[in-house]
Amino acid sequence: MSHIAKTNTPPRLSLTVQYASAAQHLPTRAQFRRWIKVALQRDAIITLRIVDESEGRELNKNYRGKDYATNVLTFVYDDAESDPQPLCGDVVICAPVVERETAAQHGDLLAHYAHLGLHAALHLQGYQHDNDADAAGMEELEIALMLKLRYPDPYRI
Repeated sequence: MSHIAKTNTPPRLSLTVQYASAAQHLPTRAQFRRWIKVALQRDAIITLRIVDESEGRELNKNYRGKDYATNVLTFVYDDAESDPQPLCGDVVICAPVVERETAAQHGDLLAHYAHLGLHAALHLQGYQHDNDADAAGMEELEIALMLKLRYPDPYRI
């Protein structure tokens, strides 16, 4: 898990959003920017791509060896904490998977997108959930950030 000292100046975010999905009711760039920015502890340059199932599946298969589309993939290009350059990375969110998960949980679509944006931003900064301790710490931070954004705890749905 990343331990980055906070400064008085808020982190800057350069965010490009690519809409490569036919899904309806996708969040706006401004919404994604708000959600991701609340989770940032340092400057970042992020490209976020919203994809359909075929592209999501292809990326997950090629980069993780898993032959199915997942909700979010995070690709970190530079995460050295001592580097004064901004954090760089890509985030891919698969809209049909997000829609299915939201429907199965009887949840709010925008809240789910907000959670995935926060989750990806934390991954870009070095947070992981590979073991129980790291998962608990990451979930605790995600819950706090979601509540800060006035969304419900995503793990109590």
